[in-house]
Amino acid sequence: MARSKSSNAWLQRHVNDAYVRRAREEGLRSRAAYKLQEIDLKEKLLRPGGRIVDLGGAPGGWSQVAAATVGRSGRVVAVDLLEIAPISGVIVLRGDFRDPEVRRAVQAALGGAADVVLSDLSPNLSGIASVDQANAARLAGLAMEFSRDALKPNGVFLVKVFQGESFAELLAAMRSAFASVATRKPKASRDDSRETYLLARAPRQSESV
Repeated sequence: MARSKSSNAWLQRHVNDAYVRRAREEGLRSRAAYKLQEIDLKEKLLRPGGRIVDLGGAPGGWSQVAAATVGRSGRVVAVDLLEIAPISGVIVLRGDFRDPEVRRAVQAALGGAADVVLSDLSPNLSGIASVDQANAARLAGLAMEFSRDALKPNGVFLVKVFQGESFAELLAAMRSAFASVATRKPKASRDDSRETYLLARAPRQSESV
């Protein structure tokens, strides 16, 4: 099947992307690794001995960065519906993080509450900006609820989001759920991309019903 002009343009940009080339040279599985590295360099999210959950971990770029930082005394658990090839220092779980059994498996693998929950989740893209942004916001909201249950009281949640109609609502929900929320746009994120990252600290306890 012949590629469309838009897919050809994306492929050309991907091939010429400096971060893509650098990731290949350094043995990293995705250019997204540099986004996490940049944010972590400033925010000091990842520490030796830390317990980390990577939601939507495939293909494994973020988990590689996390495992290298927490070291052998730490634990990194990557969860995805897609298969993730084995990564040194990473426990890989294939499944839906919303599934109670998967959540129990994550907790068992961590051996306790998480210091950091990472979410680079992205929906299957339709090409319709409003639809894709809404779907991404829904995933981010689900990841937020997961993190509130999984994190330590002083834990950190880093999640990819997209600017658009749903952004303000999601940001408000995050501010209600965490003591502090900041927006971060790493240089490794393409200039023409609507993606940004929300960095939330210290989950508030859920109110009992």
